[in-house]
Amino acid sequence: MANAAIKTKTTDVAVADFIAALPDARRREEAPIIDAIHRRVTGLEPKMWGPSIIGYGHYDYVYDSGHSGTMCRAGFSPRKAALTLYLMGDYGNRQPAADALLATLGKHKTSKACLYVNKLADIDLLVLEKLIALSWDSMNAKYPD
Repeated sequence: MANAAIKTKTTDVAVADFIAALPDARRREEAPIIDAIHRRVTGLEPKMWGPSIIGYGHYDYVYDSGHSGTMCRAGFSPRKAALTLYLMGDYGNRQPAADALLATLGKHKTSKACLYVNKLADIDLLVLEKLIALSWDSMNAKYPD
């Protein structure tokens, strides 16, 4: 099966320039906070992935269908509707810890591998950092370098 072209790849756009150009003032204020948390957790400088994802590290994946690609290990996108954080999704034996953190995070929504936050004032940033760290550790265990 031929792979479709992967649209989300690293770009040469500077993360600081992307954040400075965000049209929403709140997102311009919140993005550096989420960036700082990710930098602490990952120890990495971010790169832009596609037009709107700030990502840290990378991993290669192959689905059962044969589709494969490379994506950031952790990241977020300061979208207008919500801050979108890209997390592990399936924490395996760490799922109880993830569930406990999500239960105390504050107002949020989730999907398979995304966490949606309307505004940072709605959540506990220390809990968020622990959740990002758990996701980072889980990704590193599942996709070792």
